[in-house]
Amino acid sequence: MTGTHHADVIGSLLRPHYLSQAQAALAAGQLSPPEFKAIEDRAVDQAIAMQEACGLDVVTDGELRRFSFLDHLLGDVDGFIPQPGATIVFHGQEGQWEWAPPVTVASKIRSRRQITVEEFAYSRGRARVPVKVTLISPLILYTAWNPAVSTAAYSDAYELFADAAAIIKDEITELARLGCTYVQIDSPDFGTLVDPENRALREGLGMPTERTMTEGIEILNSVADVPGVTVGLHLCRGNNQSMWIATGGYDYIAEAVFGGLSNFDVFLLEYDDERSGGFEPLAKVPDDKAVMLGLITNKTGELESVPDVVARISEAAKYVGLERLGVSTQCGFAPVSVGPNHLSEEDQERKLDLVGEVAHQVW
Repeated sequence: MTGTHHADVIGSLLRPHYLSQAQAALAAGQLSPPEFKAIEDRAVDQAIAMQEACGLDVVTDGELRRFSFLDHLLGDVDGFIPQPGATIVFHGQEGQWEWAPPVTVASKIRSRRQITVEEFAYSRGRARVPVKVTLISPLILYTAWNPAVSTAAYSDAYELFADAAAIIKDEITELARLGCTYVQIDSPDFGTLVDPENRALREGLGMPTERTMTEGIEILNSVADVPGVTVGLHLCRGNNQSMWIATGGYDYIAEAVFGGLSNFDVFLLEYDDERSGGFEPLAKVPDDKAVMLGLITNKTGELESVPDVVARISEAAKYVGLERLGVSTQCGFAPVSVGPNHLSEEDQERKLDLVGEVAHQVW
């Protein structure tokens, strides 16, 4: 797949206003589930058509059926109690914002249902190009780990991560059975390790960085061992309401992540501003892996210029052969349905149009 795959999209799209209204009406009992599903289907249809019109090589359903990109580990898995997890600090142009997941691991985790099966089965019938399904890294559950509570079920967090990895691999295996050929694992866990602040947070929770970069890498690698599926890893520095968690280049994690994740085929990397550092760490990417350069920001509505993006691709090609490169947005547009990034649906479409235009020009 990667040989002709150069225009990508990360995952979430802005929820149309009518979908947000329908979600509120459903919650208030003013809309029946069948009525809501028809509206949800309409939103997915429009999202797929928009992405195809922008010239993307793959599409997603925009994660429009989810509350957040974390749903399949925090929303449809047993083993949590309603107690806030670790506090994560987001940074932005206007200051800081503290967030904590609403749940903490308190018993062995077990999946209630496979949420991506419905998503893929529907989208597959609507799209003319391959449909990518997004899942989350098992190590993101560091945010729901509380040593005072969670050790009643797991001796340490890495046992929890291994159980989460099994849930995710089962989901990918079922997607493969249904004909899915491209799955993306979103990894704010490894993406934020570039920042000393986030490393210190996890060290304080009993997760040594050295262990995360060895045993943690092995656990993450296990989810991608599914024949017939191209598996990509999106390294995210955090994304919520145009704010971020981490700052730092890939130098700190390049050897462990690019070299250790042998079962992954594509690395989708944020490169929209100086917070991501330079392209030099791409020299650590093995020759049989592809790289999607996230050169188009979705933190703001300001549109990049085609010549500037093309020039940056040429710079990256000094470290990774041009045919192994592609272009995408830097992250999702609305990882959480409440509080999307600060740009409009029109801005979003222009950004994706730019991805398609640049890919057509370069490749």
